[in-house]
Amino acid sequence: MPRSEATATLLLAVSLCLAACCLSPCTLAAAAPKGGKPLVTAITKDPATSLYTSPLKDSRQLVLDLSGPLIWYTCDRPHPTLQCHHHDCAHAHSYHPPDCPHTGHGVPDEEDPFRCKCTAHPYNPFAGKSATGDLTRTALSANATDGKNPLHPVSFPAVASCAPPSHLAKLPAGAVGVAGLAASRVALPAQVARTQGVATKFMLCLPRTGAGVAIFGGGPLFLMTSTSPPAEVGVDLTTLTRTPLLSKRGSSSYYLPVKAIAVDKAQLQLPLATGGVVLSTRAPYTALRPDVYRPLVDAFDKALTAKWNSKKVKAVAPFELCYDSKTLPGPTRIGWLVPDIDLMLEGGKNWTFIAGSNTMVDVNNFTAACFGFVKMMKPEKGGYGGAPAVEIGGFQMENHVLQFDLEKKQLGFAKLQIFTACSNFNFTQSH
Repeated sequence: MPRSEATATLLLAVSLCLAACCLSPCTLAAAAPKGGKPLVTAITKDPATSLYTSPLKDSRQLVLDLSGPLIWYTCDRPHPTLQCHHHDCAHAHSYHPPDCPHTGHGVPDEEDPFRCKCTAHPYNPFAGKSATGDLTRTALSANATDGKNPLHPVSFPAVASCAPPSHLAKLPAGAVGVAGLAASRVALPAQVARTQGVATKFMLCLPRTGAGVAIFGGGPLFLMTSTSPPAEVGVDLTTLTRTPLLSKRGSSSYYLPVKAIAVDKAQLQLPLATGGVVLSTRAPYTALRPDVYRPLVDAFDKALTAKWNSKKVKAVAPFELCYDSKTLPGPTRIGWLVPDIDLMLEGGKNWTFIAGSNTMVDVNNFTAACFGFVKMMKPEKGGYGGAPAVEIGGFQMENHVLQFDLEKKQLGFAKLQIFTACSNFNFTQSH
């Protein structure tokens, strides 16, 4: 090749690599097979971090992140890499990490300097750090399901970002990365939908103990009862309460159209419109901005003590409001009989955190119980300007069926009945 042509080719490769870090994604539709089976995987709650993981990468755990737009993990070497002009490279850069280093779409390949190797910027929200790594193709695994049992193992291709081992800081022990569940083309739900020919929807049933369940691609869902002998019961997905899933510019999180919060059916006047209400598997408990937190805590304490002579005890971190268990009403199979907390949604619908099962946290060997909502920590940089008003955490979502329909942009939700739990899916493989 003449020197002038080689120079021009090299300049072209470099210019591709210097594309902006947060380029808008292309709109490229790929034909996918239809009529595949949904995929099922177990969900485990890590006791040390309260994060939820699934064995998606060679039976190793990936942390499930509702706000994550990417799949990322610590890659082996060697591994394949995507080129900078690949459409998935653009999609991987369409969400801007909080501390994006602006290093572009890629770098020249070590083995071929005329080839631009795509790099991505995986974000670890638990450590608050971004990294730079190759965008690669890998294989993930789950099981096909009929909603009752796993049917057979399925290995499927996926686009993911590599990350250095140091990027695993603050993840559960044994986790090798993060599986993003956001409404992104390169997040897990969309990739399962394309490769398996199933609907772009997924269900989460987060466990408090034991193994919960996630189903990607549709329903149904059957759980075993806690009765003796156990029986199989189906969750009627047609009766789920449905509400729009909202998006916010510059964010990959799922927001809900919450108009107000009520304590024991009494509506509170809270500034929810500023910041909004977001769903998060990153937060162990629902976190509220200080201007929302204080009125809610005061209203709950007032409603509880108006009915019961409950005795407050010393606070147990991270909670502020704790009570002597002997002075609380209950407990029952659905928890302490304390005031309900309602998220009041558009259209007159409510998401109710019923009794104490999703509002009270037992502490000090069950001698005390604390109101399971916490004050949002102030960001290290700046104030609460860009923060949501409410971040609904894992504890409040546990033992609910949550169906994320990304085609209709809807969330369906329902509290499970008292005779079953998210840990009651039958993971025995059907024969």
